[in-house]
Amino acid sequence: MKIEIARSARRRRTVGARLAGDTMHVKAPAGMPENKLAEIIEGFQKRFERQKLRKALNREQTLNDIFERLNKKYFTGNLSVKSIKYVTNQRKKYGCCNFRTKTIRISHILAEMPEWVRDYVVVHEMAHLIEPNHSKAFWDIAHRYKLAERARGYLMAKGMKTD
Repeated sequence: MKIEIARSARRRRTVGARLAGDTMHVKAPAGMPENKLAEIIEGFQKRFERQKLRKALNREQTLNDIFERLNKKYFTGNLSVKSIKYVTNQRKKYGCCNFRTKTIRISHILAEMPEWVRDYVVVHEMAHLIEPNHSKAFWDIAHRYKLAERARGYLMAKGMKTD
C-alpha cells in the first residue's frame, strides 16, 4: 500500500486517512512527531486491511446462500433474516445474533475453518432467532445440526467462546 502524507499547519491534533485505490492519503498536523504519526498510520493500515478482508469475504462466500440452505434443511424454510455478514471486529465470539433486528454477524475467523464448523455457528445463531437465550429449548434447536457437538469441541479447542 502506497502512503501519501500531507501535513497542515491548520490541523492541530487529529490525523485523518482515506483509501483511494492502493494509496492511503493521510492528513496530519505539521508539528506531529514522526514516530507518533507512524504509529497512527499503522493503525489506519490495519483498519483498511480489515475492511478489505470483510468486503472480500462477503463477496466470495455469500452467507445469505448458506443461511438459505441451512434454513431449508433445519428450519423448514421458516426463518428470515435482514442481514447476515462477516465482520472483522469480533475476536472473542464466533457469531452474534440480534433477534429483534434479525441480523447475524459471523467472525471472519470462521472463513478459515472447516465449512461444517462455520455451518454450526450459523445454525447456532439462527436458533437465537427462535430462542434468544441459551435455554434447553435453544439447545434442542441448535443440536438439530448433526455435527453440533463435534463443532463445539473444535471451537473450544481453538479457545473461543461457543455460546
